[in-house]
Amino acid sequence: MRAVRIWLWVGVVMVLIQVMLGGITRLTESGLSIVEWNVVMGSFPPTSDAAWQQEFEKYQQSAQFEKVNTDFTVQEFKQIFWWEFIHRLWARLIGFVFLFPFIWFLFKKYFSRDWVKKLLIVFVLGGLQGFVGWIMVASGLAGDPWVDPSKLTIHLLLALMVYVYLIWLALSWQDKNLRPKNVALFKGMRWITVFVFIQIGLGGLMAGTDAGRIYTTWPLMQGRFAPEGAFSGLLTADKLVALTPEINFIHRTFAILVTGIIVFLWWKNRSNMSRHQFQLFTTVVFLVCLQFLLGVFTLINSAQQIPVFLGVAHQTVACILLCVCIMVMYNAKGKSA
Repeated sequence: MRAVRIWLWVGVVMVLIQVMLGGITRLTESGLSIVEWNVVMGSFPPTSDAAWQQEFEKYQQSAQFEKVNTDFTVQEFKQIFWWEFIHRLWARLIGFVFLFPFIWFLFKKYFSRDWVKKLLIVFVLGGLQGFVGWIMVASGLAGDPWVDPSKLTIHLLLALMVYVYLIWLALSWQDKNLRPKNVALFKGMRWITVFVFIQIGLGGLMAGTDAGRIYTTWPLMQGRFAPEGAFSGLLTADKLVALTPEINFIHRTFAILVTGIIVFLWWKNRSNMSRHQFQLFTTVVFLVCLQFLLGVFTLINSAQQIPVFLGVAHQTVACILLCVCIMVMYNAKGKSA
């Protein structure tokens, strides 16, 4: 039943691509171009000039058009429409890729009752992810011409939950490889995984509030370790966008902390790991250093606009880092006969 493992890993890759598409959609400010959530007819793009004009007229009623893109033409609208459309279409495709093989595997009786329950959780999380995605989009259609940063971050973290859960399922499906348990490594990597997950969430807040464009120097912020007046309005701020200095400071400082912890634990456990564990953990060290550098380069080049390539690369490497952390943790969990 190797087909099930392949199916699960295909799901992992598809969710990773979906996160990348979400990053592109956010960085190109395309997420508010489609103002309706039509599950069936929304799967088809406009195919005539009249249909494009009708779609554009709907967009003209949105806050983003009225306050930001008032000079947009239909051709300019098409550029942002396609990214959001591809993002939504890929989400639908993920649903199909999960549903139909799942039904087939059920018919072939590949799954135990316990595994059916585990896989149903994937569908629940996926459905919740789509629902929150629409709530996020709806938050930017009226009033402020951008999506609510907290909803954007929840949308991202739900995608990561699906991603992490699928990785664990793919690793554990009919796993017959015997491995010694490494308790210290397992506990350490469990905390590292949590920290990486939190750091990606902080990155979501950075993207949602455009905090990365406020302080674009590193390592100091306007010549200071922390910007002047930071955290003074933490209890009185009514919106997250009012806390951009704090979000920027926390994200960059936590990045240093997470990188340091990973390198320290790798050094501390280097002689107590199997060869495979050492290779995986060394990959984690490489990825977190690469991720750190991508974050710095993204930051210092974001004065005018966050570079799409750097921003998406930064997010993608973070997700791959999270994947390898899960793999180290799973391996360290051990498996006896």
